[in-house]
Amino acid sequence: MDLDRLSIGFVGCGRLAKALAWHAAERGLRVAGAASRLHSEAEELAQRLPGCAVLDAQAVADRCDLVFVTTPDETIESAARAVRWRRGTFAVHCSGATKVSALAKAAADGAHIGGFHPLQTFGDPEAAARSLPGCTVTVEAAQPLDALLVALAQRLGCAVNRLPPGARPLYHAAAGYTSQFVNALLHEAAAMWQSWGASEESAVRALLPLVRGTVASIAQAGLAQGMPGPVSRGDVASVRKHVQALERFGADSVPLYRALCERTVVLALAGHRIDAATAQRVRGVLAQAGRPEPSRAA
Repeated sequence: MDLDRLSIGFVGCGRLAKALAWHAAERGLRVAGAASRLHSEAEELAQRLPGCAVLDAQAVADRCDLVFVTTPDETIESAARAVRWRRGTFAVHCSGATKVSALAKAAADGAHIGGFHPLQTFGDPEAAARSLPGCTVTVEAAQPLDALLVALAQRLGCAVNRLPPGARPLYHAAAGYTSQFVNALLHEAAAMWQSWGASEESAVRALLPLVRGTVASIAQAGLAQGMPGPVSRGDVASVRKHVQALERFGADSVPLYRALCERTVVLALAGHRIDAATAQRVRGVLAQAGRPEPSRAA
């Protein structure tokens, strides 16, 4: 189907749906219907899109050629089951971890089903709509829907990723390492700053340029060659000082540091940043981290 003639609808109007709908409209696509359990959410999505009507889920499925089921993951299956789908239409969810088979009711009714997961964060829909171009979308569908979703991704300015069967949960876990785990790592670092009286806000403000600089280095030089820090330069003494400081700061911080530092050793070795002897010395320091000092004989 020609994208310019496609009528798009959304069942579920949270942050992802808003970002995707608004960006699709900016790229000349027609968003015709929005439905949400919270009427105000559907109104917020639709009010910026001329010709987009606030409807119930059944009316969206009746009116639109392509319906994105963008409810929370745990309600995708029930949302699909609540609708009578028209034969030949397209029902697609945007979850990273949920199987496409959650849309089995739509398939049984004769619709084509698929997955369309933008690999992007959606904490703020305005920011997400701006950052969608350039991101990667994981597409999973049979023809003719596959070709339609690939064309849609390209219209949105996105690259396309494919997954083998059964890989969605692991793929989604991988995404977590570069999204919400960054938040957790910054939270750990901010707690250390707070130990000398800094606020979380000031810590994050100081640390974010470091994050941006690291990401820029990765983009330029790759994961191994773009990795900063003491392990990458074979600075065993600094690793030892880190461990000693963390042991004083809080014992529960040591295992996380040890696990992460070990991963940097692997990466530094793979990138020929350090030799095997240096790696062994770093690992020796890490092996002793968090262990009580042996008692001395009187």
